[in-house]
Amino acid sequence: MAKIKLDLTKRKYVLGGIACGIVLIYIAQLFNLQIIKSEYKDSADNNAFFNRTLYPSRGKISDRNDKLLVYNQPTYDLVYIPREIQPYDTLDLCKTLGVTREQFDKRLADVKDRRMNPGYSTYTQQTLMTQLSSHESGLLQEKLYKFPGFYIQKRALRQYNYHNAGLLLGYVAEVSKSQIENDNYYVRQDYAGKSGIEASYEKHLRGDKGVEILLRDAHGRIQGKFENGKNDIAPVSGKDLKLSIDIDLQAYGEHLMQNKVGSIVMIEPSTGEVLCMVTSPSYDPSMLLGRDFRDSYKELESNPLKPLYNRATQGMYPPGSTFKTTQGLIFLQEDIITENTMFSCARGYPPLGGRPKCHPHGAPLPLIPAIATSCNSYFCYGLSAMLSNRKKYKNVPEAFDIWRSHMLDMGFGDRLGIDMPSEKRGFIPDSKFYNRYYKSSWNANTIISIAIGQGEVTATPLQVANLAATIANRGHYYVPHVVREIQDTPLDETYTNRRETGIRQEHYQSIVDGMARAVTGGTCRGANLLPDFEVCGKTGTAENPHGKDHSIFMGFAPKDNPKVAIFVIVENAGFGATFGVPVGRLMLQKYLRGEVPASDKYIEDRIVNATILPQSFLNWNRLNKNTFEFRLPLNENTDAKQESGVKPFTPDKEI
Repeated sequence: MAKIKLDLTKRKYVLGGIACGIVLIYIAQLFNLQIIKSEYKDSADNNAFFNRTLYPSRGKISDRNDKLLVYNQPTYDLVYIPREIQPYDTLDLCKTLGVTREQFDKRLADVKDRRMNPGYSTYTQQTLMTQLSSHESGLLQEKLYKFPGFYIQKRALRQYNYHNAGLLLGYVAEVSKSQIENDNYYVRQDYAGKSGIEASYEKHLRGDKGVEILLRDAHGRIQGKFENGKNDIAPVSGKDLKLSIDIDLQAYGEHLMQNKVGSIVMIEPSTGEVLCMVTSPSYDPSMLLGRDFRDSYKELESNPLKPLYNRATQGMYPPGSTFKTTQGLIFLQEDIITENTMFSCARGYPPLGGRPKCHPHGAPLPLIPAIATSCNSYFCYGLSAMLSNRKKYKNVPEAFDIWRSHMLDMGFGDRLGIDMPSEKRGFIPDSKFYNRYYKSSWNANTIISIAIGQGEVTATPLQVANLAATIANRGHYYVPHVVREIQDTPLDETYTNRRETGIRQEHYQSIVDGMARAVTGGTCRGANLLPDFEVCGKTGTAENPHGKDHSIFMGFAPKDNPKVAIFVIVENAGFGATFGVPVGRLMLQKYLRGEVPASDKYIEDRIVNATILPQSFLNWNRLNKNTFEFRLPLNENTDAKQESGVKPFTPDKEI
């Protein structure tokens, strides 16, 4: 009897446990349905409410003189809620939208594909078509009652007052899957900055979305605002940006560089503000707008001259003889030379049998004339003297790494930190690099070409322009930046803090004097603007293993209290004095005077009408029936949207 009683007691606990388990399962399922899963909540809410997203206006962009560059124009999206769609005339909707039935069906399928649209739900708003014009939207609005479940969503589309600075401004395009996953601000078919300023200042420009809560009746029809809009959230417009760029200067630079490949960068030394950043070829920013975006992008991407590639911040070139200024500074700082130290030159560097070669000039000579005449031998002797100095350095690698440390302090070998995406580092080798390459057996003569800006060293146009600004400031610089003001927001301290190079100011004065003499009686005579402005300059002819040499000019003006620093590179154009110097002269005239004087018009005509392009591009353009065109700048009337001028490319003319 006791045994039976014990079994009944155990069974009671077992049954109680099962009952508790069932209750817990029900509670967990209710929690999952009501809290974790949103479908039923969405369904209930959508039966009574329709939440319409209110998109903010994207921030406007103007230049340093308050000329409006980028603004917004209304555009419209066709959106729908899958659960609300009732039978409708599909062909009529396709005709109204100007698409085929196949295109329409594909769009619907893409929206339903959770791999392409991870947030898809039949209860929430989905985007079917974007960037409908006002005309298309108006036609659709008249018929919208025929298509239950479809709605018109208002947005803003970027518009441009100028056809210049495409690479600098960047473009706006549909967000990627990774952007949606990494930032809950975005949903499918939202738009965000993809390059240039639009990308680097995206969070300032985009603003905050709002929401409008609309009330439905029992049949799902919109009856008006819920509680008279009491719970609506207004969108907050993006912040406006004021750039440091002078759009007229930018346009003029693009005008000079048409039918050429290269870059012009100008910086205000006292602030680090970038005055212009020309890359050639570039593109009209209005090309990458609207529903033609994909085709236009493919056209630009397929061009072998890479008009989507920002050479100013991403092009890595041998700096050529502009690099000699950095070598003089290092040798002075390390007490390898003084301003009066003299080295010989026999039209080349004698210890290596006259290589690197040098042009005729007086010798032996001290530092300042060596800068003015751009003597190769002088700086080769200087590097050799530094790397072989056993009183200061234990060995060649130690001396070389100290040399490299100075180069890094001057802004080479690493990103400067400009407020633009995808800036490249350039390359300054270290001793480990040469140890690996030469198996620990190397000396100054092994790597002597780096003393004159050749060999393994590379730099971006921005870095060399920054060097010019640093010399103009006699030893300090500010990180270059293209945004001058952000609405209601201070600039990051990165762009307002002064950076010192660690080289004494008096050493910079020697380099300044050498650059001034280069303009008045050396290799840069074509940049002489005396008596109005004393220009300091340095030419460069950078050897190019893929074709003709690159023509380079670096400089600043005026010599005292400098207002502008400049770097110019024209690919495959030969000596620095042939194209780099005259382009630099014209750009300095434009900025310092506000216009190019009549006396320089013949120089302007020669530069503008010159075509300097690689044969590979000429062949490609012929195969494509000469369809590619380089845009001319616009007139300077900013009161209305301007007409673009286009000069047809002439494939038979090459310098």
